[in-house]
Amino acid sequence: STYQDSLPIHPDSLIARITELNLPFESFTHPPLRTVADSKEHRAGFLTKEEGGAHLKNLYLRDRKKNTFLAVIEEDKDVDLKALSDELGAGRLSFGSADRLLEFCGVRPGAVTPLAMLYGHEKQVTLALDKEILEAKLIYMHPLVNDRTIAMSPQDLMTFLASFGVTPLTISL
Repeated sequence: STYQDSLPIHPDSLIARITELNLPFESFTHPPLRTVADSKEHRAGFLTKEEGGAHLKNLYLRDRKKNTFLAVIEEDKDVDLKALSDELGAGRLSFGSADRLLEFCGVRPGAVTPLAMLYGHEKQVTLALDKEILEAKLIYMHPLVNDRTIAMSPQDLMTFLASFGVTPLTISL
């Protein structure tokens, strides 16, 4: 939350939007998490993968044509960028810079989330969700900052995204 006042969309505005849509969610606070390894240490009250909890790895990517993508996959999956590129129908993919992440998704490294599409859709970011995530009971995501996590059902996430016109690609890695 150190940077929340410098983001294009404040996390409280994101939460207000979810609340206005009457979408149920759980909220958790914890120390700032920058990596999957960090997040694995702070899961009190979270469902495990076996219980239906989807814990995410979020990849901000771009291709040579400067198309931008946010790929959201299950945290323990290995990612082959060539295979992902083929799945997305994109050119050769590379990771976007921290500056571009803020410019196109409105978040800083360590706080990347599919919820950032509230801002990213205006910048023509393509969201790609791993189908495994959509089969979970709850998806755990940062609400634009990395010292909080919210949990929502996949159906409620899709309702949230649809509320501002985002239809994610479904990928299978």
